[in-house]
Amino acid sequence: MGENRNGGERVLPSSIVETLKTFSEGETISLAREFARRLVAGDVVALYGELGAGKTQFVKGVCLGLGLVEVVTSPSFIIMNEYKYARNGGESLSVYHFDFYRIKSISEVYDLGIEEYFYGKGICLIEWADAARPLLPPSRYDIILNILSGGNEREIRIEQLGS
Repeated sequence: MGENRNGGERVLPSSIVETLKTFSEGETISLAREFARRLVAGDVVALYGELGAGKTQFVKGVCLGLGLVEVVTSPSFIIMNEYKYARNGGESLSVYHFDFYRIKSISEVYDLGIEEYFYGKGICLIEWADAARPLLPPSRYDIILNILSGGNEREIRIEQLGS
């Protein structure tokens, strides 16, 4: 799962769950910016939700929270975008933004060499993570976005999974 900010290995409980609500795209982005403060190199964030639930907006917020200045777009046709950001010490790290919407089988995901990214030193953000579920590391964050009544209201469940 990566190292904590003090350099030691993190030990996670089996699961920590939070359920929050947002009422606009801006609030979803703000929530994700705050969530980004938890992330360290090696973390994997799997995003689930129907089309239009706000997965890409959540990714934009995480990237803003990490200090990225690049424009974040969903890599639907190219599967992955890589963004660089500088950690506090100036070290350049990568964010790998995957979109598996067009993936038809687990073998397509496997053929990408996905495990190298999952167990590397970057942060992986995966939209439509259902396509890769059997390959996802056991220590990760699952983000489930649900559209509630009213159109802009979202329920966002953040689950921290670990060993």
